[in-house]
Amino acid sequence: MIKTYVLDTNVLIQAPDAIYRFKENDLVIPLMVLEELDGLKKAEGEKGVNARASIRELERLRQTGDLLAGVQLKDGGRLRIESNCVNVELPEELPDSKMDNRILRVCKALRDNGENAVLVTKDIVLRVKAAIINLPAEDFESEQVVQGEHQYTGRITCYAPEDKFKEFSKKGMGRDSLYQVDEEGNAFSPQLYENQFVVIKADQSQKKTQLGRIEGDKVVPLKYKKVKPYGVEPRSAGQYFLQEALMMPSDKAPLVIVKGMAGTAKTFYSLAVGLEKTLNGTEGEYRRILISRPNAQFDDDIGFLPGDEQDKIAPLLRPILDNLEQLIDSDEEERYKNELELRGKVDEVFDRGIIQAEALNFIRGRSIVKTYLIIDEAQNTTPNQIKGIITRAGRGTKIVLLGDPFQIDKPFLDERTNGLSYAAEHMKGSKYCCQITMTADEGERSDLAMDAVERL
Repeated sequence: MIKTYVLDTNVLIQAPDAIYRFKENDLVIPLMVLEELDGLKKAEGEKGVNARASIRELERLRQTGDLLAGVQLKDGGRLRIESNCVNVELPEELPDSKMDNRILRVCKALRDNGENAVLVTKDIVLRVKAAIINLPAEDFESEQVVQGEHQYTGRITCYAPEDKFKEFSKKGMGRDSLYQVDEEGNAFSPQLYENQFVVIKADQSQKKTQLGRIEGDKVVPLKYKKVKPYGVEPRSAGQYFLQEALMMPSDKAPLVIVKGMAGTAKTFYSLAVGLEKTLNGTEGEYRRILISRPNAQFDDDIGFLPGDEQDKIAPLLRPILDNLEQLIDSDEEERYKNELELRGKVDEVFDRGIIQAEALNFIRGRSIVKTYLIIDEAQNTTPNQIKGIITRAGRGTKIVLLGDPFQIDKPFLDERTNGLSYAAEHMKGSKYCCQITMTADEGERSDLAMDAVERL
């Protein structure tokens, strides 16, 4: 049955092409949504960019017909602007002065007229309001991925025959040699993806394990497991996998996606490999390390902050600086005895241009060449932002996306709709992407911190 979807402004702000994602169904954009788009078109950052993109797309459709009467969309549905519905009554607790309530009024009018109208909004409170007055409402699900516990982790544990296991470190093995066992003890072949990391157990001596990676129709041993980037040594299977993904050259794995809770050394290890490649690498693989860290509070409004760009984003770099202090001076006993000297060492890598920091919305539109690009806290990006970042990669650039999908600070994003999860699910199986999800027991923080994470 054909539905009429009524779109809220936040849907178009998150995905300007949302009007083409409802197949053969009809779309209604309330006039007040146009007013909100008009008010946002001069906003800085992604919000303004997407508002302008939505307006341009509506203008293109306007040139094909009458938007009030409705214009045909490419998938068969129709889109129209709704300017009426001014006489529809809502409960007095929902005053007309609020924009959200005026959108509810449009939905009610359409249903009163016999249309199968459904409100689509990212605003949870608006969906609750709709339910109170018996109006169907949905989240915008086109960019949603599966629930967090079902998302791709980039790693799997499998068994292998004893003879294959013994020869693995020298010859690797065919991926068809791997198997898992169900609850009833029956062996089956698991679904495997390109660049997926594997913990391999010998089927006759299960205490023995080896680590590998899926490459084509083979499982290959880790190439960089004996490397100690910038003096850092892996301590767990997850960190061996992380090191392998980060150490692989940009022509082999130009995109690395790392998910995991705070304290699992995602940022620390990424910086260590970046410094190793930039400072100690003999091939000049990367010119610099470029770091960007989205911030939910002022990403789009960074212009009002005092100082130059570096002054504006300095508060966001404190976690990066903490990690750099540990990497640049590895002597834990002596490191903090001279704070001024330590600060000077950290400042030097910035002054020499080895590490540079940039606000996320300033990366848009650039082509970044021969750069080790770290996007920390990537769970606070939208799918549209993450697409823009990945498509900015020039020749010789490696992009590292880091974050925890369960710690999101940005409105209208959750574990299923954030840019990090979106990229992870859509890049699953790509030969150009390595992924790894760090587990809670691979944390590097204090025993108290890890215990608190589990308990609180």
